[in-house]
Amino acid sequence: MSNIRNFCIIAHIDHGKSTLADRMLEKTNTVDPRKMKDQLLDRMDLERERGITIKLQPVTMDYNDYKLNLIDTPGHVDFSYEVSRSLAAVEGAILLVDATQGMQAQTLANLYLAMEQDLTIIPVANKIDLPASDVLKTKKEIMDLLGCKEDEIICASGKTGEGVEDILDEVIRRIPEPKIDINKEETRALIFDSNYDEYKGVVAYVRVIDGEIKKGNKIKLLATTAESEALDVGIFKPDYYTTGNLQAGEIGYVVTGFKDVSECRVGDTITLKKFSDRVKALKGYNEVKPMVFAGIFPKEGNEFNELRDAIEKLKLNDSSLSYEPEQSLALGLGFRCGFLGILHLEIFQERLKREYGLDLIVTIPSVAYKIFKKNGEEITIRTPQQFPERESIDRIEEPWVKLDIITPKEYVGGVMNLAQEKRGIYKNTEYIDETRAVLHYYIPMSAILTDFYDKIKSTSSGYASINYEMSGYNQASVVKMDILVAEEPIEALTVIVYEDEAHKRGKEIVKTLKDSLPKQMFVLKLQAAIGGKIVAAERLSAMRKDVTAKLYGGDVTRKRKLLEKQKKGKKKMMAGGKGSVDIPSDTFIKILKK
Repeated sequence: MSNIRNFCIIAHIDHGKSTLADRMLEKTNTVDPRKMKDQLLDRMDLERERGITIKLQPVTMDYNDYKLNLIDTPGHVDFSYEVSRSLAAVEGAILLVDATQGMQAQTLANLYLAMEQDLTIIPVANKIDLPASDVLKTKKEIMDLLGCKEDEIICASGKTGEGVEDILDEVIRRIPEPKIDINKEETRALIFDSNYDEYKGVVAYVRVIDGEIKKGNKIKLLATTAESEALDVGIFKPDYYTTGNLQAGEIGYVVTGFKDVSECRVGDTITLKKFSDRVKALKGYNEVKPMVFAGIFPKEGNEFNELRDAIEKLKLNDSSLSYEPEQSLALGLGFRCGFLGILHLEIFQERLKREYGLDLIVTIPSVAYKIFKKNGEEITIRTPQQFPERESIDRIEEPWVKLDIITPKEYVGGVMNLAQEKRGIYKNTEYIDETRAVLHYYIPMSAILTDFYDKIKSTSSGYASINYEMSGYNQASVVKMDILVAEEPIEALTVIVYEDEAHKRGKEIVKTLKDSLPKQMFVLKLQAAIGGKIVAAERLSAMRKDVTAKLYGGDVTRKRKLLEKQKKGKKKMMAGGKGSVDIPSDTFIKILKK
C-alpha cells in the first residue's frame, strides 16, 4: 500500500488558498519556523505585493508516516491553465470556499475542471473565524452543488489554523493513493511545469507515472526527442531538496541540463533513454488558445535579443503564453504575444521589467478578427496594422465568449444593464439560493477585454464574480482608428473599434493623452481618425516659459519686445513642425484601462 497522497487546493481568487497552505506547512514542520513567512508558496515579489497567486507551486510534506504532495494553484480566471495542469498531476482536490463570500464564479469553473479529471473533492468552508462568515449558508451551497452530506464538509480557518489537521487527516483517508503498475519498469514522467535556473539550466517539475528516475540517468523527452542526463533529482520543501531518485506516484523536479529552453516543453513525457523506443507518450495537455494579443517592443532597438531571451525563459515558466516575431515600421522589431486576459498581460509586462530590467512599449491589446474579403480570401488578423483597405472587405467576424456572472440578487439589474451596454446577449438566469443568481450571457470578447471586470466589481459593490470561455465567431461592424499625435500617426495606439462607438472611443483616447502627455514647447494636436476623417480631437497647450522673469524695472517696451520675440519663436516651431513626442509607457496602460 502506497503512503503517497497527491492533491491541490482550488478556489476563487482571494479565498485563502496560500494562507491555508502556510498553516499546512507549519503543522507538518516542513519549513523551519525561523524561515516561515506569510504566503510562503508565493515565490514572486509580484505575487506578494498584489496578494494573488500567479504560478502553481508544489511542496512535499511529511505527516503521520505519509508523504503529502500539495500543489498550490492560482484563483484568477487568467491563470486557469495553471490550475488545469496541476489537476492532471494529482488524485484529489481541496475545494476551498470563503464562508464570508460563498460560491463564486471561479470556484465553479475550477470545480468543473477537477470533475472532468475525475478527482476526489474534499469541500472546505474557510475563514470561519471572521465575524462576517455564514457557515450554514456556505455549507448549504456546497451540499447543493456537490450533493455531499453536511458532515463531509470541513470547517477551517487558514488564519488561526483551526481545522487544518482535520483537512490533512481527510486527505489521507479520502484521496486515493496513486495508481502504480508494479510490473512496469519503463519510466514515464509527465512534465506539468518547468523553470529556468541561471545556474542549473532547465528544471522540469514532474509527476512520475511509471518506473523511477535516478540522478545520473540518461533521459529522453518523447515530443522534442531531446536527450540529456538527470543532473539532480529531488522534491520540493518548498525549495529544491535533493533525494537522488523519484519513484512512481511521486511529484518532484529533475534538473535536465538543457540550456535551450525550447527542448523541454510542458506536457512532454520524460523517459530513460534505454526505454525510449518502446514507451508511449503520456496524454499531455490541450493547447491553450490565447484570447488577447498585444505587441511587445523594446524601447531601445538594440535590446531585441535580450527581449527574445527573456520571453523564451518566461514562456518556459508560463506555458499559456504564445509569441511570434513582429516588425513594425514605427516601433522596429518586437513580438506579437498572446495572453489569456488583461491581468495576464499586465503580470507578463511587469515580470519582463523587474526580472530582466527591460524598458518596453506595449501596443493596445486586440482580439483575433476573421476578415472575409470580396475576392473570397479569408484572413485572421491580430493587429490593427494588418487591417486591409475597407473597400476590399466583404464582412468581419469577431470572437464571442460564454460569460457567467454570479451576483447577489439586489445587483442583478445593474449587472444586466452593464452586460447589455457591452453588447451582451442574455441567455438565462439560474438561482444558486434565495440570495444569489448566476446570469448567463454571450458577449463579444473585445467587450470584456479591458475594464469589464472592474466595472462588474463596482456595480455590485465587489460581490459579483465572473468566468468566461470561448464560444465562437459572430459578424461585427468594426473599423480601424488611427491616433495622431502632432499630426504623426502613433502605430502603438491604433485600435479596432465598433463603427457606432468610434467617436466616443476616439474622444476617450485623445482625452487620456491630453491628461497624461507632458507639455511640449509647441501646441500639440491630438486626433483620432478613420481613414482621412478626423472623428475626435484635443489640443495640449504649449509649455510656457516666463521670458520676462529676468527683467527688473525699466520700460514696459522691453517686456513687450521679449514677449513678441517668444511669440515669433513659437510660430516658427508650429510651422516647422511637429517635433518628436515621447509617449511614456504607462500612458498605454492608462488608455487600455479606459
